[in-house]
Amino acid sequence: MVTRESDDKKSTQLDVLVAGAGYVGLATAVSIKQARPNLHIAIVDAAPAEVWRKDGRASAIAAAACRMLDQLGCWEEIAPEAQAITDMIITDSKSADPVRPVFLTFDGEIGAGEPFAHMIENRLLNGALRRRAAELGIDIIEGVAVQAFEAGIAGAKVHLADGISIDTRLLIAADGVNSKLRDMAGIKTVRWEYGQSGIVCTVVHERPHGGRAEEHFLPAGPFATLPLKPTKDGTNRSSIVWTERTEDADKLVAGDPFVFEIELEQRFGLKLGEIRVEGKPRAWPLGLTLARAFVAPRFALAGDAAHGIHPIAGQGLNLGFKDAAALAETIVEADRLGQDIGALDVLERYEQWRRFDTVRMGITTDVLNRLFSNDIAPVRAIRDIGLGLVDRVPRLKDYFIRQASGLTGETPRLLKGEAI
Repeated sequence: MVTRESDDKKSTQLDVLVAGAGYVGLATAVSIKQARPNLHIAIVDAAPAEVWRKDGRASAIAAAACRMLDQLGCWEEIAPEAQAITDMIITDSKSADPVRPVFLTFDGEIGAGEPFAHMIENRLLNGALRRRAAELGIDIIEGVAVQAFEAGIAGAKVHLADGISIDTRLLIAADGVNSKLRDMAGIKTVRWEYGQSGIVCTVVHERPHGGRAEEHFLPAGPFATLPLKPTKDGTNRSSIVWTERTEDADKLVAGDPFVFEIELEQRFGLKLGEIRVEGKPRAWPLGLTLARAFVAPRFALAGDAAHGIHPIAGQGLNLGFKDAAALAETIVEADRLGQDIGALDVLERYEQWRRFDTVRMGITTDVLNRLFSNDIAPVRAIRDIGLGLVDRVPRLKDYFIRQASGLTGETPRLLKGEAI
């Protein structure tokens, strides 16, 4: 546990300090501590205490990440409120088109009774991971930012904004796509903006969604409808991830709610009856960010701090869980062998494991976004033919489902549902 000591000795000693109490930071800390209870681990987060409870968004959690959450002792708490995605359809059209032909369909299971993904409300996911962290004795310091750190031969000294200093063998930055710790470590990025923003909101609708997810490729970007668990009183809900040109997105979320609902209805359609927006929509600028390195002496990046990608494939959070599982496995194995968990040669194993996968996914989402976020007739014809061909080849469809489930490539043990 991290304790506040007297003014003449404002310092404490840890094995691992994680900066960022989002899902990736929490999952990394819990994964390491569960496997190696002897390690002293804490989390520090710049966000105010309890602000995570106000997060009204939801996330698509791939099957591999669900297996990891089960191994971490969180899934039993989450499962009753998680909505399985039973199938998915993909269309390509203009928003004004009266008919949206379906070019590609996916069955939602990777095996008997195991959906390829679930939709989970962010506050439920965060709450379950925080509960598990508390059970394991992981201290979470909230509302305090990391002000600076210095890496030395035996460890790093981390200075917090409240004047406390922490000595740690390893500092993990999971502080988001605009990571300040990444900048402090001198790690450069490859970065560009798309001129698009992602509008996120929850809608209430008359008829049940049946667990179906839909992605409509529109000229300004993809419009995804993702199923949520009905409320206890039976209210049907879905989560919307709507990509729009940034200028238009800003006007939509800041403008008249009636105009927003009209534009939303034009894209959502009336297949589920009348719709109503729940809460206030928000918009985030979209871009591609890839760190040129994932590690430095006594320092590692995880999640969006290492890579921020377009949401077109819904893989951003799941890439982060894969980072958490791979980094935890690397650290745990090193500690079991008596190695220094913060040594650069140990951390480079994690970087080699994860870097190619994240770069590949970043390039893939970039190409998909450029291919589908336009209204050039020849390009539309080619991509629609391609979608139709995939729909007619079962092996290709199975491959894409496995990709979406997070179960391809060199998969960490936690994502296979195995202990580390």
